[in-house]
Amino acid sequence: MGQDRDRFSTATRLRLLGEQTAARVYRSQSRRQARRSRLTGRAAFLALVVCTMVVALAYPMRQYVSQRGEIAEQERLAEQAAARVERLRDEKARLQDDAYVRRLARQHLHYVLPGETAYTMNDPDAARSRRTDQGGTGSPWYSDVWDGVDRADRTRAGRQDP
Repeated sequence: MGQDRDRFSTATRLRLLGEQTAARVYRSQSRRQARRSRLTGRAAFLALVVCTMVVALAYPMRQYVSQRGEIAEQERLAEQAAARVERLRDEKARLQDDAYVRRLARQHLHYVLPGETAYTMNDPDAARSRRTDQGGTGSPWYSDVWDGVDRADRTRAGRQDP
């Protein structure tokens, strides 16, 4: 009966419970370590394969993307060229019309038909404003030429070339 009492004592039960828990923890750790080592090797191999694929495909993908950009640019240029060709065809068709050619000659070349009188009027204010708009000084061209020669002589004299 002493043995039964010892068997049901709290200390004995706690000791047994501790041993069972320790055994369970040990078993789970050994399983986890075994599982970890297998997954780590697989994960490393998978990472190696993925990195190899990325490195192997990086340059071709960059080339593909850049070529797609070049293709888009060439298509845009082709569209612009086609639009220009269409405008030139329209202009060629208009130039086949004699009335259009006469109108252009009268407008740009100041041609007149026989029996018409042409007048050309000079507006001095418009000529002055046009010269200053184009970056001119408002002085005659020959004055600008002599000023340039004088400036060139002054810089050459100041430099004293050997």
